[in-house]
Amino acid sequence: MGQIGRDREGGAIQSGGMGARGLRGVAIFVAAVCAAFGEGPPLPGTAPLTDEGDLAGRMVEGIGRYLDREIAASVGRREAHWRRDVSSRGAYAASMEDNRARFRRIIGAADAREPGRVEVISNVGPGASAGLGEGAGFRARAVRWAALKGVDGEGLLLEPEGEVVANVIALPDCDWSPEKLAGLEAGLPAASEFARRLAGLGCRVLVPLLMDRRHAHSGNPAIRMTNQPHREFIYRAAYEMGRHIIGAEVQKVLAAVDWLGGQDAGDGRRPPMGVVGYGEGGLIALYAAAAETRIGAAAVSGYFGPRERVWEEPIYRNVWGLLERFGDAEIASMVAPRALVIEAAPQPDVRGPPPPSDGRAGAAPGVIRTPEVPAVEGEYRRALGMLHGLGPAPAFSFFASGEPIGEGMLRAFLLGLGVRPSAVAGGASGARAGAGLAAHTSGGEARFGRQFDQLVEYTQRLMRDGEFRRAEFWSKAAGGDEASWVTSCQWHRDYFRDEVIGRLPKPTAPMAAKSRRVFDEPKYVGYEYTLGIHPDVFASGILLVPKGVSGGERRPVVVCQHGLEGRPRDCADPGVDHRAYHRFACALAERGFVACAPQNPYIGGDAFRVLQRKSNPLGKSLFSFIVQQHERLLEWLGGLPFVDPGRIGFYGLSYGGKTAMRVPALVEGYCLSICSGDFNEWIWKNCSSSHRYSYLFTGEYEMPEFDLGNTFNYAEMSWLICPRPFMVERGHRDGVAPDEWVAYEFARTARRYALLGIGDRARIEYFDGPHTIHGKGTFEFLHRHLDWPEP
Repeated sequence: MGQIGRDREGGAIQSGGMGARGLRGVAIFVAAVCAAFGEGPPLPGTAPLTDEGDLAGRMVEGIGRYLDREIAASVGRREAHWRRDVSSRGAYAASMEDNRARFRRIIGAADAREPGRVEVISNVGPGASAGLGEGAGFRARAVRWAALKGVDGEGLLLEPEGEVVANVIALPDCDWSPEKLAGLEAGLPAASEFARRLAGLGCRVLVPLLMDRRHAHSGNPAIRMTNQPHREFIYRAAYEMGRHIIGAEVQKVLAAVDWLGGQDAGDGRRPPMGVVGYGEGGLIALYAAAAETRIGAAAVSGYFGPRERVWEEPIYRNVWGLLERFGDAEIASMVAPRALVIEAAPQPDVRGPPPPSDGRAGAAPGVIRTPEVPAVEGEYRRALGMLHGLGPAPAFSFFASGEPIGEGMLRAFLLGLGVRPSAVAGGASGARAGAGLAAHTSGGEARFGRQFDQLVEYTQRLMRDGEFRRAEFWSKAAGGDEASWVTSCQWHRDYFRDEVIGRLPKPTAPMAAKSRRVFDEPKYVGYEYTLGIHPDVFASGILLVPKGVSGGERRPVVVCQHGLEGRPRDCADPGVDHRAYHRFACALAERGFVACAPQNPYIGGDAFRVLQRKSNPLGKSLFSFIVQQHERLLEWLGGLPFVDPGRIGFYGLSYGGKTAMRVPALVEGYCLSICSGDFNEWIWKNCSSSHRYSYLFTGEYEMPEFDLGNTFNYAEMSWLICPRPFMVERGHRDGVAPDEWVAYEFARTARRYALLGIGDRARIEYFDGPHTIHGKGTFEFLHRHLDWPEP
C-alpha cells in the first residue's frame, strides 16, 4: 500500500514524499489541465466552483489548520475529564484512579509484571565484573531484574557504604549510559552524574538502561536496515499492539519498585522510594510516578513543559489521545499529593533521526527543542492550580538550571522523600570513581543488544497473541441471522470509531456544494466538486454522470478511491491511463453507473503524515477526516435526483483499499465494498520483524493504529461490513503481501458470511497481475449486487 505505480515486487516499499514544493508544482499542472479541458457550467443544484489551484494541497493544509485549533482548544477541554476531590489527601488520590487507569492504558503499561527480583550479573562482557566503583562511597553492581514476560531491565545498582536513606531509581537521558550517570565512564559534567551524587548521599540507586536514539540494530539484516532510532523501531510494532516503548520502560521502573520496595535499609525499616530523571529519563520518571502511587517523590529535569507541539517531537513520544486528558500539568497532578520537583534545564539536543545512509532510511522526522523557562514554569503553575484547596500543600517545587541536575533540585527531591536535612548537606557528594574505573563496564553493546532484542521479541509475542486477544474482544458478537449479527456488532462499530479511528464532531459548516464541468464525453459528463464539512475542512473529487438518464430514473453509484499520493483524475480522467487504475471510474460510467472519484487527503508526503501526528494526541487519525468526508459525500449523492441512495458501492485500490476496509465498516450508507490490492494479514503487515512485507522497514510511519492488533484485523473489519456484500481483488504479483496472507485472512471473512447463510456475498478474485485494478470479477460483482445490467 505504498505509492501506487511503483514496483511492488519487493514487498512494502518507502513511498516518495511530495512536500510543499511538489504540491505547488502539481497545482500549476492541475490548473493547466483545467484550462485545456475547458471548464463548463456546474451540476444542476450546485453553485459554481471557481476555486483555483490545487484542491488536494488545500485540503491537507485546511485539515492542518483545523487540527491546530483543536490542539490549542484541548487544554481547555481537559478539565471535563477530571473530578478532583481535594477534601483530603486520601480522597484526592482515589479521585485520580480512573484517569490513572486511562493513562496506563494509553502509554502501554498494560501487562502484568513478573515477580520482583534482582540478579547480580557476574560477567556480561569483556572487562565486566560484578563489583564496580569500590572506594567511591558506594558499591556498584551490574544487575538485571525481571520486568515483563521475556523482558528484563538491566543497569547498575549503587549501594552506599553506610545507612540507606532512600531507594532511588535514577533515569538518564536515553543517550547516556548508566555508567556515565554513576561516574564510571567519562562524558558528563560532574554535576550531571546524579546517580553518583545520590549514592554518595546515602541513597540506594538503581540506574536502568534505556533504549537510545542510535539506529545500529534497527531493522533485520536479512531484509532491510533502517535509520529509525531504536526507540522508534520498538514504538512502531508496540503501538499497533496497544503498547509503547514508554510503557515498556515505565514497566521496567515499576518492576524495580516492586523489588526495591521489599528491601530494608539494613536496620529493618523500609526506606522511602523516589524516581529522578533527565531528558527521556525525565519523561519516564514523570510517567512512572503518575502511574504508581508507591513512588513517594519524583524529580524531572530537562523534559517538563507545554506538550501541545508533541507532534513535532520524535514519534516515539506519540501517545494516542494524550492531549484530550493529559498535558504535563495534568500528569503532574496525578503525582500529588506526593512530592514533585520540576527543573527547567537544557533538554537533549535532538535535531532529527540519524540521517539516511548506506541504504538505511524510513525514520520519522522529529526534533526536541528546549522550551523557554517561562513556558516550563507556566505549565508547572498550571499543575499547582489544579491542586487548589488540597491541604497541606503538596511538596511541589520548581527550579531553573543551566545544567541537569542542580543542587537545589536534588535537595528538594530528598526532602520530598522525607530524608532529614543533615543527610543532604554537602553539595555534590560522593567522590568521582575516577578514570581507573572507566574500563569496568557492564557489557556495553552486548547489554544493549540484549535489551533491544528482548523488546523486539516482546512486540512479536504480542503480535502472535493478537489473534487470541481479538477472539476474546469479539466473543460477545453473535447472531444466527443478518439482523442479530448487525445488532450484536454495534458496540464493536462504536469502539472502532471512538477508540481506533477517532470520532470527529458533527459537521459545523454547511455542505454548500459547488461544482464545475471538466469533461464532456460521448457517454458521460464529468464534474469537479467540493463539499463543506468544517471551517477549513472540505471534501472534493470528480463525479461522472452517464448521459441519457431518463426523468425520474435513479442509477447506482460506484465510489472509486485512489491510493497513496493519488488524485481523482488518476481514476476518472478519460485522458489519463494510469498503470494502476486504468480509468476504472470512466469504464464504470461507460457501463451506466454514476461514478465518483473522491480526493482523500493522504497526499504530499510528510505534509499529510503531519496530519496523522497532529491527530493522534487528540485521539483522532487521518481516517477520522476521511470517514466524515465520505459521510458528507453520501449525504450529497443521496440527494441527487439521478442517484439511488440505496445502491452506492465502494471500490478502492491500495490506500483506497485501506479506505475500503475502514470507511464502509463505519459508514453504513455504502451497500457494498471492494478492497483491491490491500487486503491481507494487516497486523503482521505492521508488526512483523521477520517478513519483508512489513511496514517496520519503510517510511510509512503513519501506518500503526493504536491497539488495532488486539481488536481489529482485516477480517474483523469485514465483519462490520457484513452482511453487505464484500469482495477482495488480488493480483498474484502484488508485492503488498503474499497470497498466503491474503487467503488466510479472507478465510475468516468467508466463514463469517457462510455462518450467516450468505456465503455468496463474500468473494475473492485472484488474477495474474501486479498492484492494479483488474476490473473483471469486480465489475461482475458490482453489476450483480448493485442490480445493474451488464452491457
